[in-house]
Amino acid sequence: MSLRFVAKDPETDGANCPTVWVDDENQEIVLQGWKADEETRTACLRTGPIPDTEAVVRLPLRMAAAVREACDAADGTAVR
Repeated sequence: MSLRFVAKDPETDGANCPTVWVDDENQEIVLQGWKADEETRTACLRTGPIPDTEAVVRLPLRMAAAVREACDAADGTAVR
């Protein structure tokens, strides 16, 4: 697996914080975020089941630019 680091949450201490990577080999975006609370999970379940192999995580909105950068990197539209 080839993970390319994109960004960590800029408003945290740099450890144990939301992070975004791109897996170039599998063409996937990898996210580390806070585990969703039960209220969030319940709201998400209204859309459909969450398989045991998946999870709902939360990222702060301030990480939107990092997620956009990861999307551009994953689909090859990033300017290098």
